[in-house]
Amino acid sequence: MTRAQRAGVGAAAIAFTWWGLLPLFLRPLGGVPALQITAWRYLMSCVCTLAVLGWRREIAATLQALRVPAVAWRLLASAVLLGVNWGLYVWAVGHGQVVNASLGYFINPLVNVLLGVAVLHERLGPRQWFAVALAALGVLCLGLSSGQVPWIALLLAGSFSCYGLLRKTVAVGALPGLAIETLLGAPAALALLVVAEARAANAFHHSAGIWTLLLLTGPVSAVPLALFAFSARRIEYSTVGMLQYCTPTLQFLCGVLVFREPLSTTKLACFTLIWAGLVVYASSHWRIRREPHLA
Repeated sequence: MTRAQRAGVGAAAIAFTWWGLLPLFLRPLGGVPALQITAWRYLMSCVCTLAVLGWRREIAATLQALRVPAVAWRLLASAVLLGVNWGLYVWAVGHGQVVNASLGYFINPLVNVLLGVAVLHERLGPRQWFAVALAALGVLCLGLSSGQVPWIALLLAGSFSCYGLLRKTVAVGALPGLAIETLLGAPAALALLVVAEARAANAFHHSAGIWTLLLLTGPVSAVPLALFAFSARRIEYSTVGMLQYCTPTLQFLCGVLVFREPLSTTKLACFTLIWAGLVVYASSHWRIRREPHLA
């Protein structure tokens, strides 16, 4: 492994660990409405990314992307999806649903697979279809056992998968893309906070500790994305995909071990089916990467 590859693996590991421990950062903000936290996350991420791009003297080049209507519309759509994903995840952490939220990120890679087949016309082998079927069975059993559709997990997985699909089809880098997305969402975020203040919803009346956490939502959101972009250019995507499972695993452990969320035997069995699907898919993908003649 070269020095660049080692640096890429290290950056990816830090990014996915960072995202996996995000519930520990968000839980103290439980008294702040999820929409307001999401608005602050937009605004502070915008400030943070623009500051970095300004230091690199890349703001003008970044904003050039908005002159292409197709790119601008796709980035606006991805900004909306990012807001939905961020807002729902913050709500889930604040309402004791960290385990259910982690389920969304466990099934997210497999939703990516289905989107790849349906939209990008990618092809799957028998083992990969079997992996998708296992995960789908786990989600179905989870819904039947709880008596309701696991909507938190499905919305998180669906919104982030669609976000990733849009970003995959737009020729804009990770940091510039995030800067544009948060810039497009900033007016709505600011308007939401102003309306909340007008309604005396405590938008600007927080303790010093809460204020500090709200201001830190910018770097907390932008830094792992930058590390992810750094790693993706230096290591194989299959390696990135396998490291990605650090995030929902750590989220799951936070929910069960730190926040003491209930985990029934039935729910654990459903999760096991999904984990089995991920193992089968990852092993199949890794085998094809190592032995191209199997593709």
